[in-house]
Amino acid sequence: VPTLSAAITYYDSYRAAVLPANLIQAQRDYFGAHTYKRTDREGVFHTEWLAE
Repeated sequence: VPTLSAAITYYDSYRAAVLPANLIQAQRDYFGAHTYKRTDREGVFHTEWLAE
């Protein structure tokens, strides 16, 4: 059953219009001052994560 579930999830990722990569984008922005894109606004953004 776990193998079938993993196969279906893998197949669904090819059909999805938006993939859940927001955590990866947030980690890259935090550790390396990269930017990220949002789905609700146009443009690229950068957050000052440690700003007081």
